[in-house]
Amino acid sequence: MSSDIQTAPEALTFADLGLSPKVLSAVTDAGYTVPTPIQAGAIPHALQGKDILGIAQTGTGKTASFVLPMLTRLEKGRARARMPRTLILEPTRELAAQVEENFVRYGKNHKLNIALLIGGVSFDEQEKKLERGADVLIATPGRLLDHRERGKLLLNGVEILVIDEADRMLDMGFIPDIERICEMIPFTRQTLFFSATMPPEITKLTEQFLHSPVRVEVAKAASTAINITQRLVKSGKKPWDKREVLRNLIKAEEEGLKNAIIFCNRKIEVSELFRSLIKYDFDAGALHGDMDQRARMQMLANFREGKLKLLVASDVAARGLDIPDVSHVFNFDVPIHAEDYVHRIGRTGRAGRSGKSFTIATRSDTKYIDAIERLIGQPIEWHDGDLSTVVESEGEEAPRRGRASQQRGRGRKDEGERKPRGERHAKAPVEKPVQDAQPEVEAPVVVADNDDRSRKETIKSENADRKARGDHAERPRRDDRNDRPRRDDRNARQRNEDNDGTIGFGDDMPAFMKIAVKI
Repeated sequence: MSSDIQTAPEALTFADLGLSPKVLSAVTDAGYTVPTPIQAGAIPHALQGKDILGIAQTGTGKTASFVLPMLTRLEKGRARARMPRTLILEPTRELAAQVEENFVRYGKNHKLNIALLIGGVSFDEQEKKLERGADVLIATPGRLLDHRERGKLLLNGVEILVIDEADRMLDMGFIPDIERICEMIPFTRQTLFFSATMPPEITKLTEQFLHSPVRVEVAKAASTAINITQRLVKSGKKPWDKREVLRNLIKAEEEGLKNAIIFCNRKIEVSELFRSLIKYDFDAGALHGDMDQRARMQMLANFREGKLKLLVASDVAARGLDIPDVSHVFNFDVPIHAEDYVHRIGRTGRAGRSGKSFTIATRSDTKYIDAIERLIGQPIEWHDGDLSTVVESEGEEAPRRGRASQQRGRGRKDEGERKPRGERHAKAPVEKPVQDAQPEVEAPVVVADNDDRSRKETIKSENADRKARGDHAERPRRDDRNDRPRRDDRNARQRNEDNDGTIGFGDDMPAFMKIAVKI
C-alpha cells in the first residue's frame, strides 16, 4: 500500500480537476465552484483509474469525491442487462438513497440508468431496473446478495467499486458480506474506499481490498470540526431527569436553534423521547431502523424542508446524511462507541457553518466520556457544572410502571424489613397458659398387630399355592382401608418376598410369562 498522503492544493476549482464539461456544468448549476479538500485530493486520482483510500471527517464532501469522477468515466460505454458497470455499497438505506440523489443532481446531463437496491422496497420494481441495465448500482449489502442469490444480478461486469462509510459497515457487521461481494467482482476493478475513522480492522480490510491505493487524508482521523461548540450537560440517571434537562436545553437555546437532531442509543428510547416531546408541545419527529422505509424517507424530507424542528433519531441518522443546515445536535444518550460521537456532532457545522452540540451525561457515563475525549484529543467543557454537583430527584415524569407501583405502595403500612416467604404467611402465635414442664417422650413406633401379620402370611401362602396350581384368578381386593399395609411394611415385603416369582409385576403374572417352555 502506498504510504503517500495526498493533500489538497490551494486555490483549486472544479475546472482544474479534469472533470468532463457535462459534469462541470451540473456542478456549477448546483452552486459549487471550489472543491473541498477531500474532493480536490481524490478526484484527479480517481479519474486516472487508481485505487483510493479516502479518510476525512464527516461532512467534508466525500460523496461528491466519488460521484463526480464516476460520472465522467461513465460517459463512455453502455450497461447490459443484469450486469451493472459500477457498484456503490452503503451501510444504510438513507445513505444509499442520498447517493442516488447526488447522481441525479450531478448527472442531469447524462442519460444513465441508476438502480437502487435497498430493503423495504418491492423486489419486482428493483428487478425491472436491473433488466434494463444499470450504469450505476447503489445498494446495501444484504439486499444486493438477495438479488444475486435469486439469479437476477451478475457482478462480473463491474468496473468501479465504491465502499462508503467503511467503519460504519464494520460496526453493523457487514464486513463478511462485503468480502463475499468482492469475490464476485473482477480483480481488475478500480476500488474507492472511504471512511471517517481508521480502526485496526479497517486498516486490515484496505490491505485486502485495495491494490497500491493513493491515500487521501485531509483531516486527522476521528477529529471534530473546530466550528462546532461542544458541551457536556449534567443530569440525574433517571430517564425523566434526562428528559427534563433536554427540554430546558431546548428552551434555553431557542433563540439560535433553527433545527436539531436528538440522538438516542436505542430505538425504544427514540420512541419514548418522541412521545415525551410531543406531550410537552414540541415540534418533533422520530427516525429509527424499525420504521417503514417510506415513513423514514418522508420524515427525513420533512426535516430537510423545515416542516419539523426536532428530529429524534438513532444512529441510523448519524452517518453521512446530507442535511446541510442543522444548527444543533443533542446527544440524549452518550454514545457507547466513541467514534459515533464524531459522526453525530458532524451533522451540524457542515460546509463551514457554525454549530452546537450538547451531550447529556450521567455518573454512569464517565467511562464513555473519557473514551470520547481520548479519541478527539481534547477535553469537552461542562455547560453548567460537572457531575459532582448532580442532585438525584424523583422528577415529575415517572414512567407508568413506577407510578402504579407508587400508588399500590401508598395503601401499605411500613412493615420494616422484608420477611421470608414462610414467615409472611404464618399466623401470629397464640399464647397458652403456662403448665408444668413435662419430659419429652419419643413418639412410639406403630407396629402391626398379630392378626394383621398372620393375615399377610396367609395371603402370601395362598398366592404361592395358586400359582403352583396354575390358577391365576384375580386376588380378592381389600374393602377395608384399615387392611392396607403401611409404607414401611410394603417396602419390607418387596425386599423379603424371594419366593414370589412375580417381583416387579405386582401380584398378577403377565400373559407372556404363562407360555409353557420345554426344558
